[in-house]
Amino acid sequence: MKLLHVMPTLSPASGGPAEALRQIVRAYPQVGVQADIACLDAPGSEWIPNFAAQVHAFGPVRSGYGRSSALREWLRQNVSRFDGLILHAMWNYPALAASRAAKGRVSYAVFTHGMLDPWFNRRYPLKKLKKQLYWPIQYPVLRDAKSVLFTSKLESELAQQSFKPSKWTSLVVPYGTNGPPPDAEAQRRAFEERMPELTGRRFLLFLSRIHEKKGTDLLIEAFAAIATQYPDVDLVIAGPDQEGLQAKLAAQAQRLGISQRVHWPGLLTGDAKWGALRACEAMVLPSHQENFGVVVAEALACGRPALISDQVNLWPDIAEDSSGLVEPDTLDGTRALLERWFRMSAQEQAAMGVRALTTFKTRYSMQNCAIAIRNLFRDAQSAI
Repeated sequence: MKLLHVMPTLSPASGGPAEALRQIVRAYPQVGVQADIACLDAPGSEWIPNFAAQVHAFGPVRSGYGRSSALREWLRQNVSRFDGLILHAMWNYPALAASRAAKGRVSYAVFTHGMLDPWFNRRYPLKKLKKQLYWPIQYPVLRDAKSVLFTSKLESELAQQSFKPSKWTSLVVPYGTNGPPPDAEAQRRAFEERMPELTGRRFLLFLSRIHEKKGTDLLIEAFAAIATQYPDVDLVIAGPDQEGLQAKLAAQAQRLGISQRVHWPGLLTGDAKWGALRACEAMVLPSHQENFGVVVAEALACGRPALISDQVNLWPDIAEDSSGLVEPDTLDGTRALLERWFRMSAQEQAAMGVRALTTFKTRYSMQNCAIAIRNLFRDAQSAI
């Protein structure tokens, strides 16, 4: 079976969807699938070789919407070579062009990647108005899909609330990652080389884009509230600063008197990323909105508990398995996450780490996602 993924960008700085796609195409050969990718990155982008698939790059483009006549023409000529298309994200031209090229020729599915979560409408009311005007164009892409793919039941339910009409065929698929490479010591060394000041230090890890929806300001303030009680613990905030928030957050840490204990390594990838996850005590993600949270699955895969808000849509799994802690996405909730973690004994923390790895293996192996996507299009072929 041969599938085509269509995505605006594969850049690791764009967040979890790009990393998830990298993991999906790694898992495909194990289940008999070959994948190509079409995107709007420049052909020479440094991250393209990291994908175990043939990448057709049609960028760069000038607009955020991503209009590209080269991509449109390539799709028109080539979609029939594939057994199915998977379109990633919304409110962009690549997904629209791919759905139109596929119409009447090949089945397609859509990963919305949380972009229909009503949180965005509440937080950005002016953008909601623009999206409402665009909905007559966007909605048919979802309505006519073989399936609209969601990573949790909660994400699927929330997606129905943002815009009307909202009738499509929903499918919740397994999601996650393939887990870390086996050389744990090399990964720890890579992180220590990046952040030598943390060698031998206890720390909590935030590993995600530095964006206002991630609740990083709450994390800094909550950490400051308990920092004097735990002088041997630091906080690492690792991720790309796409919107210029880091300076504001660093000033917040300075004002609260914890700047020496908050570290900013920037975007971590490869061995350095896995080394950070292996070296931390726990991963913290107090997001206001998170349709899945690939970093949560990555932490669990390293046997590290996840301390998350109840706006990370996989929180029911974490709570049910006791593989982490869950609290509201408020200052009090974020402080409670930290306080509950530090009140646990070393034995209780270690036991939670064991459960974290079990949760990953049973719920978030990306091979299960690859199987689900393969079976979706196998069923579509059988129905013809």
